[in-house]
Amino acid sequence: MFAEGLPQPRGEVVLQVTGDLALTNGDHSASFDLEMLKDLGVTSFKTSTVWTEGTPEFSGVSLKALVDKLGITAPVMNMYAVNDYVVDIPLTEAVADGPILAFAIDGVPMSVRDKGPLWLIYPYDAKQEYQTETTFSRSIWQLVRIELEN
Repeated sequence: MFAEGLPQPRGEVVLQVTGDLALTNGDHSASFDLEMLKDLGVTSFKTSTVWTEGTPEFSGVSLKALVDKLGITAPVMNMYAVNDYVVDIPLTEAVADGPILAFAIDGVPMSVRDKGPLWLIYPYDAKQEYQTETTFSRSIWQLVRIELEN
């Protein structure tokens, strides 16, 4: 039985979230295409990174918006890349003006070849606390799946 309210993706699925969710469109899961993510509200910021030149503008959905929409309460989110590389992100990272699941750099959608479809990116220049090895190690690119840890 599926919870009501989350539509089925119409386009290519770019993110699947599994675990204890308040809102689903599958069996204990929520699948999102790019338009569904955009419907959560697009946010952008400019920041320098150790992987890019200058201060590109990243656009995406805030991690907080995703967490709030799905009613995520699990203390840890296991985030997986295309190649099954995984990082553990504490729920406490999902804050206002915090990291986003970026899908575009300088207005250009990111392909898998260019760190897409999604890249968990922090506004590194906004807060000194984001300029740490821990935060850099959490900045997973080619993100396609989030599994919740209870």
